[in-house]
Amino acid sequence: CSASANKPVLTLFTKKPCPLCDEAKEVLEPYKRRFILQEVDITLPENSAWYDKYKYDIPVFHLNGKFLMKHRVDIQKFEDQLRKLELQSE
Repeated sequence: CSASANKPVLTLFTKKPCPLCDEAKEVLEPYKRRFILQEVDITLPENSAWYDKYKYDIPVFHLNGKFLMKHRVDIQKFEDQLRKLELQSE
């Protein structure tokens, strides 16, 4: 049984350069074994809908497809949501 199948997916809406995104990834580093990080570059043509939505707000995080936080990592909120998802998947 593959453990990664049950890991929550944290989606980071980003663009280059994004110092706040880099900072956010550093903050999340200690948790990286507990989720899959998926980065979405909002400047790519196929992501134009996300660009229109988030161009002034990155970094933006979605956890398992649901909006979680933007601008900065709220580590308490992130931990709470991550724990909830981990409990659900057990």
